[in-house]
Parts: sequence; structure tokens; C-alpha cells
Amino acid sequence: MTEAVLTRREQILATAAGLFAARGFHGVSVAELGTACGISGPALYKHFASKDAVLAEMLIGISERLLAVGRDRVTAAAGPREAVAALVDWHVDFALRDQALIVVQDRDWSSLPDAAREEVRWLQREYVDLWAAQLRLVDPTRGRDEARAQAHATFGLINSTPHSGKLPDGAMHDLLVAMAMRALLG
Repeated sequence: MTEAVLTRREQILATAAGLFAARGFHGVSVAELGTACGISGPALYKHFASKDAVLAEMLIGISERLLAVGRDRVTAAAGPREAVAALVDWHVDFALRDQALIVVQDRDWSSLPDAAREEVRWLQREYVDLWAAQLRLVDPTRGRDEARAQAHATFGLINSTPHSGKLPDGAMHDLLVAMAMRALLG
């Protein structure tokens, strides 16, 4: 099995996610971020216009990835129940693998530049609506607002992993998938 080689930008984003999750966006200087990436702080500006741009790309990027993979999972599913299962599995995988991004999103949301915040909001609404559409196909009596609320509540359950993930990843994955599926489909 081959490992993916990260570009310098991807390395900076991954390192920044870990540092921001541990100390907060405002608790990390450009110099500290550069040092953690093996470059000088000023060299960081060859890759990003500012520390704000790092945060923006980080949160926009993960929102884009959640939506793109979610759409792919729905398209590949045999039907709406399978699509819901595929969405749950994908989101649980994300939550277990990218806990730092969940922490950064929760804690440093208000530090995002306005344009980036609006883009992330739009992407997140699209992701919620993707889930809600499948939930409504499973149960056409479900209203749009109810399906959205169920998607949001499920994200809350799954995204609690930075705080609740005390089991080994495989066991935590199975637990979260089972809980989410029972909550969504009974």
C-alpha cells in the first residue's frame, strides 16, 4: 500500500489544524506554524496570503470534501436507505480521522473572514440538504425541516468524537454508525 504524499500546502493545512485544535487559532503565531512545518514564518506567505487564509482554506476545503464525497456516496448507492448508510459511514470516517478539523470548526468559526464564513455556510447547507433529501426519500412523510433537524442532530452525535471517542477507532466507528442509523431510520 502506498502512502499519499502531501503537497506543502496540504502539509501546512494539516499542521495548522493540529495546532489550532490544540491552542486555538489566535493562540498560534505565523512563526510557530512555520516552525512546525519546517519553514520560517515569512516563508509561509509563499503558500498563503495570511494566517486567516490558512483557516479559510482549511474549513472551506473540508466542507467541499464532505459535500463532494457525500454526493459520490449517494450516487453510488442502490437506494435511499443505502445512501443514508453510506452518508453515515462517510461522516463517521471523517469524524474519527479529522477530529482536529471538528475542533477548529467549532471553536474558531468566528475567526473566519466573512466571505469564507459565507462559503462554508453555503457548503454546509448543501451537505445538510443532501442528507435531508435521502431521509425524505426513505420516509416521504418527513418534512424538510424535520429531515434537516435529524441531519444536524446526527452530525452532533458523530462530531462529538473529539470529546467522546474513548474507544479504539474501529469500535467507535461501529458504535457511532449503529447509533446514527437507529436515530435516523429506527
